[in-house]
Amino acid sequence: MSDTSDFRNPSTRSQAPQHILIVGCGIAGPVLASLLLSSQTPITKLPHITILERNTAALGSGQNIDIRGIGKHVIEKLGLTQGIKEATTGEEGVKIVDANNRIWAKYAADKTGEVETGTSDVEILRGRLAEILLKQVREVSEDVGARGGFRVEFIFGDNIESLEQDDEKVYVRLAKAGSRTYDLVVGADGLHSKTRRLAWGAEQEGCLRPLRMYGAFFSTTKEKADGEWRSWYHAPGGVSVMLRPSGTKEKSTVLVLLADKNDNIAKEMAGQGRDVSAQKRLVLKKLEGINWQEKRLKTAVKAADDFYFDTTAQIKLNRWSKGRVVLLGDAGYCASPFSGMGSTLALAGAYHLAGSLVAHPQDQRDHAFAQYEECMRPLVVKAQKLPPGMPHLIHPQTVWGVWLLRMFCAIVHWSGLIHLMSRFRGPPAQVKEFQEYDFKVKKEQ
Repeated sequence: MSDTSDFRNPSTRSQAPQHILIVGCGIAGPVLASLLLSSQTPITKLPHITILERNTAALGSGQNIDIRGIGKHVIEKLGLTQGIKEATTGEEGVKIVDANNRIWAKYAADKTGEVETGTSDVEILRGRLAEILLKQVREVSEDVGARGGFRVEFIFGDNIESLEQDDEKVYVRLAKAGSRTYDLVVGADGLHSKTRRLAWGAEQEGCLRPLRMYGAFFSTTKEKADGEWRSWYHAPGGVSVMLRPSGTKEKSTVLVLLADKNDNIAKEMAGQGRDVSAQKRLVLKKLEGINWQEKRLKTAVKAADDFYFDTTAQIKLNRWSKGRVVLLGDAGYCASPFSGMGSTLALAGAYHLAGSLVAHPQDQRDHAFAQYEECMRPLVVKAQKLPPGMPHLIHPQTVWGVWLLRMFCAIVHWSGLIHLMSRFRGPPAQVKEFQEYDFKVKKEQ
């Protein structure tokens, strides 16, 4: 691993504070900013950070996610363990159900963090986690400002139109705020990262590897029968529906998964862009005749103001940096929702990128990026390795296939094999040695 001996010695680093643009205010971006401003660098030498977020409406929404293994080490470093646990959904586990709501199998949540099950001990809505992380970076920013440093600049409702760089700077033009110059740009703007497209150009073509599966997320009014377990229903045609608790008494969340082995959905949606009305029409058509809570689900789709639809995919790049631009989280190494590792990779990536940047002078930027990749690449490779046949194996096309899937789940449940399988896979996202960086983030009270 790269030498980090100068981490605690600010005199070995460049004296001029860097101007850093972080594109994306989801999970990874705010964590990176909080950590960079919590290093042991003298207050007047801390970086000038700008956080740019295009879609402010998305900050408070998003599907159920979990935090595993190394991700929990990071939230502990951030001093947010207790606060995040208090904001979890309370999901007790997952049950496989049929059209009559009969339970074929039940898998309880992992409450220990020691094994890998479908429901981890830290399940939280993405929007709720984003709000917690945004609140923290604002508090860190105010503290830095009160001590004579530079507060974080937040730019919401804007986006990058162009990006160019040379050996000295990165030159960006924002749609509303105009031209800006930075020493470093971090693309934490998700699966369809515009930062990646602008900086990598033709080099990034083909890096998005579709899994031929689409997902639609939305919420619905919670009913008493919903309970605190996730209900997972499969229908022929490669359709499955997850109904999950949200951690509130008012709503449940829904995730509709649509297999697209023959690219029929891709063809149908071609040219539609991000037309939400067209996306809703497609989902409504796919829900036709599923025979499980059909009327309720269709009503929820039509009424949803938090509806989100997208392809499921992975991002695979040989390098996550190009010049003075570096990618973070899904923008550089999305592992797909089926890995259960998206938020964990975002947290771990922010932690290692912050540590690597602080550990190296500005003129050793390439060494910092190399250390970041050295720390993260093994975890990403592991997260992106999906089991054979996934995710289509668990989305049968026929009635017979659905029955076989339920029977298999029942056998795994009643035989107790699930416990052996969970322990065989071992602790999720763990590393033998957790790289330590000396961040002093304000701890939770």
